[in-house]
Formats: sequence, C-alpha cells, structure tokens
Amino acid sequence: MKSIYNKKILKEIRRELRRNLTLSEEILWQCLNNKQVEGKKFFRQYSVGPYILDFYCPKVRLAIELDGESHLPKDKKAYDTERTKYLKGNNIKVIRFWNDKVVDNINGVLSRITSAVQDAPLKVRGVRGVMKS
Repeated sequence: MKSIYNKKILKEIRRELRRNLTLSEEILWQCLNNKQVEGKKFFRQYSVGPYILDFYCPKVRLAIELDGESHLPKDKKAYDTERTKYLKGNNIKVIRFWNDKVVDNINGVLSRITSAVQDAPLKVRGVRGVMKS
C-alpha cells in the first residue's frame, strides 16, 4: 500500500510554507512545538494525500487548520469542505480556527486543541489507520 503522507512531490511547497508562517501560525506553533500539548508531537505543514495541513498530530490523527479571509469565497469554502471530507475519510479529525482567534484568544484555542487530543482514540501501534476504541 502506497503512503499518502508527506509525498515527495509536495516537499518543496511544504518547506516554503514552513519558511513563511503567518503570524497566527507562528503563535500556535510556539504552543504546539516540543510536545507541549498533552505530550503529543505536532508537525507543521504536513501533507496527507494532495493536501498540506497547517498542523498535524499523527498519534491522535488530528489536523489543525487556520483560516483567514482567503477562506471566505464560495470556491474556497467548497475546497475546504472537500478537503475535510477527504481527511475524515482517512480517519483524521479536523479542527479549524480563524487566524484572529489564535492571535486574540490563544488560551481558548489551546483549550479546544487539548480537549480534541484528550478525546481522540489512539492509533494501534504498528497498524496504520486502525483505531483503538
């Protein structure tokens, strides 16, 4: 079975995105980096299939997406909906925050992320995609 994670074709795009974080991504990364949330490792600009996620924790299969004004047009909303559907189809939970919420209320954002991590079923070690109940 071919892996859908961090495809080589998206490597340079992921690198560029990591070099050019938005303010909200920088703020959130400072809080997620080094296993600061429930001891879980998060990655930034991690790709799953054709999509590059802002943040991803493989251990609990949690994607965190930060949205700004560019996500308001109807075509972008449709893209985001399709993306979320794809991720859910691969047993990945997606939570979204507006950029201004990260900047204005990082504690509230972290509280919601912590709850999502605590509520997530753990992956069974050694078996991809199978969830432990």
